[in-house]
Amino acid sequence: MNEKNDQVANHAPVLISPNQMLEHWQGHRALTRRVIEAFPEDKLFSFSLGGMRSFGDMAQELLAMAEPSAKGFATGEWEELDEASLKEKSKDKLLEAWDRHTAGINKWFPQIPVEHFQQVIKAFNTYEGEVYSSLLYMIDNEIHHRGQGYVYLRVLGITPPNFWER
Repeated sequence: MNEKNDQVANHAPVLISPNQMLEHWQGHRALTRRVIEAFPEDKLFSFSLGGMRSFGDMAQELLAMAEPSAKGFATGEWEELDEASLKEKSKDKLLEAWDRHTAGINKWFPQIPVEHFQQVIKAFNTYEGEVYSSLLYMIDNEIHHRGQGYVYLRVLGITPPNFWER
């Protein structure tokens, strides 16, 4: 254990509880799910602007990170990052996967010891940082991609879900 982790073991700062953090994260995921639902089937994996990926492809990236990260934070075991795990690209398959991953996050997240949030990890055996900073990055990344999805929906003439309704 390094000096930083020794300090954490003796006094871990907590701003919000792990349950509150999980609720916050799942609130974002529920909103992103509603953005997926708002897309027309024929545009989810095909529509893009300015050389960006489709929103369906962005959502697959979010899936590749979310549940595997919760499991990795809890167990220290990391899978390879697989951003194209859906074999069939359809809205129904994406939503089914989203719901499975949501259940997986709810399973793994409570198993993360509170003091572990301050420990340095190497997510996906590549990205080094504290558990909390990795989790915040994932939430920020989801918000970023959801914002792109909002732009796509507006261009398609569709009003996106209210961003404050998580």
